[in-house]
Amino acid sequence: MNLSIAIDGPAGAGKSTIAKLVGKKFNLMYINTGYMYRAVTLMAIKHNIHYTDKKNLCKLIDSLSMHFENDRIIVDSKDISDRIVMPDISKNVSNYAAVLEVREKLVSIQRALSEKYNVIMDGRDIGTVVLKNAKFKFYLTASPEERAKRRYDELTKKNIEVNYNDILNDIKKRDYIDSNRKASPLKKAKDAVEIDSSFMSIEDVVNYISKYITDRT
Repeated sequence: MNLSIAIDGPAGAGKSTIAKLVGKKFNLMYINTGYMYRAVTLMAIKHNIHYTDKKNLCKLIDSLSMHFENDRIIVDSKDISDRIVMPDISKNVSNYAAVLEVREKLVSIQRALSEKYNVIMDGRDIGTVVLKNAKFKFYLTASPEERAKRRYDELTKKNIEVNYNDILNDIKKRDYIDSNRKASPLKKAKDAVEIDSSFMSIEDVVNYISKYITDRT
């Protein structure tokens, strides 16, 4: 049986960064499910497909070639990793991710990868839906203010002009949408270990998760 590790949590909690580092420690394939939803959002906007247009959204997903290379997402032979973290995608991704048909198609792809490889995945519904039988589940969170600060720092380091309050409001809005959607809402799995990283460094969180896994393997 393949090893599967699930990391869930709200926007800006540091899931992707932590999952990449833990994945490298244990030689796992890292699958950023959030990037997959962001990729669909980007391509849908590019083709003028509204999130309410389920028929064409499904056709779009079926037409896309999507995979990961060194933590980067490649769609139709193009690396779109930098483009999908822009504010315009962040503002829209929750609406597309809330569409049941979109989630069903992407979850199917994610599960297929977990059956073929040893994986670590992060997202909103990994422990509760995608990898319900994962041996290790973690729920990573932090205060909205801390998450907004991290996202602000991340974007400004890339010389992207953003406003902290706008980011904070977007995060709170995304938290509400993600937690209240009908399709696979954001919630902590009953058997997940919760980690509040508000006052923890990246290294602290990685060491905590790594020790937890090592002690139980």
